[in-house]
Amino acid sequence: MSKALWCLYDNDIPEEFFLFLNSPSMKRIQGCGMHCGMEYTSFPFYKDFKPYSRFDHSLGVALILYHFTKDLKVSLSGLFHDIATPAFAHVIDFLKGDHEKQEATEERTRRILENDPQIVEGLAKLGLTIEDVYDYHRYPLADNDSPRLSSDRLEYTLNNFLNYSFASLEEIRSFYSDLTITTNEEGKEEMAFKHPDIASHFAFLTLKNSRVYVADEDRYGMEYLARLLKRAIERGVLQEDDLYTTEKEVIEKLEKDPQGKEDFTSFKALKKVKVVDRIEDENCYPVSSKKRYINPLVKGKGRISALVPEVKEATDQFLNEDFTKILTKAE
Repeated sequence: MSKALWCLYDNDIPEEFFLFLNSPSMKRIQGCGMHCGMEYTSFPFYKDFKPYSRFDHSLGVALILYHFTKDLKVSLSGLFHDIATPAFAHVIDFLKGDHEKQEATEERTRRILENDPQIVEGLAKLGLTIEDVYDYHRYPLADNDSPRLSSDRLEYTLNNFLNYSFASLEEIRSFYSDLTITTNEEGKEEMAFKHPDIASHFAFLTLKNSRVYVADEDRYGMEYLARLLKRAIERGVLQEDDLYTTEKEVIEKLEKDPQGKEDFTSFKALKKVKVVDRIEDENCYPVSSKKRYINPLVKGKGRISALVPEVKEATDQFLNEDFTKILTKAE
């Protein structure tokens, strides 16, 4: 995570967070990236990505929550929300056939927290329990349903604005400083912008992010890696538990196996994809996608899509895009 964004989210890391930051479970996700393995490929768009781990993201979410709530229970739910993320993150959702909902990687969260003595001891010192923090879905400011704005969605959005060079640090600062907390149409707390023009600019930029998340290269690369990992598991080169180590450790195991090394070398060489009319070989497949987007609130005025017709038009165009095309790697 950019130190500039860490400072933006909150001036200082609360001392209570340090009870957990060096725990084995949090240290593990320092080795799990936010880019779902795409930074290992040769696709031009991904080659200059800065390191951005699940640890970086989780700390960012916790800092955002603490900034707005000063509630340790809510903030720590954000800190721990990705603690069960496997190596290559949502690639494992593709492996498990859950890539449109992307919930398969959350099933171990409670177990991981319960089995980390440092986390259990730290929570006890704060008068908190596993029950208080293991499910960030319970806290609307931490997580809510798309296209609403939550701390989780906000953090990776702002960080990717910077990573993809879609916005300057000053623009990102203007977004963050314009946010406040309000009550949405469901009577739940939600982050909202104070000014429609800032909300509109934010919404248009989030659609640029959205197109990266569903780009042919991203979808194809994640499916390619998922199939590679599945074959390695079927051959006994990897066990499912190996996926809950780090990406470095998984890659090392793959590369000790001749077929695994050949497969991962082929994955790293991916630099271009193309659309074909039919499935020609094992490297051709259609790949659907979860369409992520944000339709933020403007405090006292409603959703930005209802206020700015151009936002609604651009959003509808994105949501109506067809992903039934068949993709394959191109030389």
